[in-house]
Amino acid sequence: MECRTAPPEPAAATPRPPLVRELLLVAGLFLLYMFGRTLTSGHTAEAFRDADRVWEWERALRLPGEGAVQSALLHGDTLVHLANVYYATVHFPATAAFLVWLYLRRPAHYVWARRALAAVTAAALLLHLAFPLAPPRMLEAAGLVDTGQVYGPTVYSAVPATDSLANQFAAMPSLHFGWALMVAVGLIAATRSRWRVLWLLHPLVTLLVIVGTANHYWLDALVAGGLLGIALAVIRVPRRTATTARRQVGLTPVEEPALVGAGR
Repeated sequence: MECRTAPPEPAAATPRPPLVRELLLVAGLFLLYMFGRTLTSGHTAEAFRDADRVWEWERALRLPGEGAVQSALLHGDTLVHLANVYYATVHFPATAAFLVWLYLRRPAHYVWARRALAAVTAAALLLHLAFPLAPPRMLEAAGLVDTGQVYGPTVYSAVPATDSLANQFAAMPSLHFGWALMVAVGLIAATRSRWRVLWLLHPLVTLLVIVGTANHYWLDALVAGGLLGIALAVIRVPRRTATTARRQVGLTPVEEPALVGAGR
């Protein structure tokens, strides 16, 4: 008589969170963040004092000058214009597309990524409140060009005090870089392509853009990366289930090898 073990049941896929709840949650977090940023507006003198400190800290740490990146961009009007476009248009759409894709294709990774982004954004808001910072394009000692105002396009008003849509004194940390890094880390964790490491080009280009356009210091990006590292250490990446792993490599469930024995 032959004895066969039953094939194991595949692990259940993670269900998607309710769509309406997620839309309300993400929209609420975004509005809370935008409102919180406005609380630090008007701290002009403090923001410039902090900018002097950051500039001195970078020199003490022997970090490369932001001007070296900007000089490379200023070799041609087209290049610097593209950098300004990237700064103005890629940040939010890329992050939104990342979350939508995860929600549709990797629900477990979506919940993880949304929590990590929320944690980093909340920490950034607290730091914006505690440490208002004028960007390097406003710092006379930096000697940098405000590429947005000179070459366009720009998302900021030429007069920070009249800017009702953005707080220009919230440079530390750079959420442009923090979110871009999370997008890359999230896609690397959620996919299995041999080329997935290329997603790191997004935060790399973002880093060069935010520094070259004089919207952020190197330290703004380093602090954002550190906050994300802490968040990811606390909010662990989900394990892949058997079902998820098969979906990612384009395989369909198959019967496991049977154990066959003979008995009389």
